[in-house]
Amino acid sequence: MSLYLRKIKSSKKLKHQKEANRLRKCMEEQKMATNNMKEFVDELRTDWKNLWRNRVEDKVRAEGIAKHDYSKLFVEQGTVIMATRDFKPLEFFDIVKEYLELDTEKVIPPNSTIGGWGKFIRTNIRNQKTTTRASRYVPPKKIPKNGQQQKRGGRGWLSIKLK
Repeated sequence: MSLYLRKIKSSKKLKHQKEANRLRKCMEEQKMATNNMKEFVDELRTDWKNLWRNRVEDKVRAEGIAKHDYSKLFVEQGTVIMATRDFKPLEFFDIVKEYLELDTEKVIPPNSTIGGWGKFIRTNIRNQKTTTRASRYVPPKKIPKNGQQQKRGGRGWLSIKLK
């Protein structure tokens, strides 16, 4: 084998190894991002619980007022968080959606040489087994019926004693 062919093969191997390393790094970053997001949502959840536990009840106006400042939930101290009339209550999922919309700019697309978004969806999202209530349902075993209950213990009409 000539020296030129060896160099070409070794350069192809290096390119392949670099590409594989880059992909591994991207996968690790995505895992870290999801872990960080889970931790952040857990923090939001604890703040959400504290917001509702530590509120000031104004019984005259029938309102619930935030006692502290919760910047992660976009709620300042003194904000009405619950009222009886003409009020749109806070929703936890709306707050989480706002944070997720901010993170969409940071999304790293999958490598096009591997297959892009389509292959990513086919391999990672579609193949996940979804356990639904209907799929877990097992119908009860049927008890076989013998029909109607027999008269005279099943002996028939010929078993009558004649005098």
